[in-house]
Amino acid sequence: MNYAEIKYNDVANGPGVRTSLFVSGCTHHCEGCFNEMTWDFQYGAPFTEQQIDEILTSLQPAYIAGLTILGGEPFEYSNQIGLLPLVRKVKEQYPNKPLWCFTGYLFDKDIVDTMCKKWPETKELLSYIDVLVDGEFVLSLKNLNLKFKGSENQRTIDVPASLAQNKVITLF
Repeated sequence: MNYAEIKYNDVANGPGVRTSLFVSGCTHHCEGCFNEMTWDFQYGAPFTEQQIDEILTSLQPAYIAGLTILGGEPFEYSNQIGLLPLVRKVKEQYPNKPLWCFTGYLFDKDIVDTMCKKWPETKELLSYIDVLVDGEFVLSLKNLNLKFKGSENQRTIDVPASLAQNKVITLF
């Protein structure tokens, strides 16, 4: 897996001050995407143990609220494989720091009903995510007043509650 960027002290991609990892590779190609260069799976640099260690170190201060993963597309299968070592360690070392993820896939239809049945890695990755913002960015539904999302079709999902109740539970 390649990554495009790691932002430390990010305040735009989830609540509080966070570390944000932007992965490379996305097949959605949403019109008006704010991060079009990350569509290319080869963009950026290889994501290695060094980046995992740097992210883990960045999460140490009490003022860092958690980790956000976005892209590109974290739920592209090759990215899921690349992210698992990171999220395992994050949840082991920082179980109380929420992990947010942004995806163009739909939580219920694409991830739970399809990917989780196809790949055990999807189910494991999803088990570490606290909040998932789902849905492709739709330019005609763009709304700058939305909190932590770009278009009105996107949902902010409480993943543990949704999995427990077997239905989508949104936060706001």
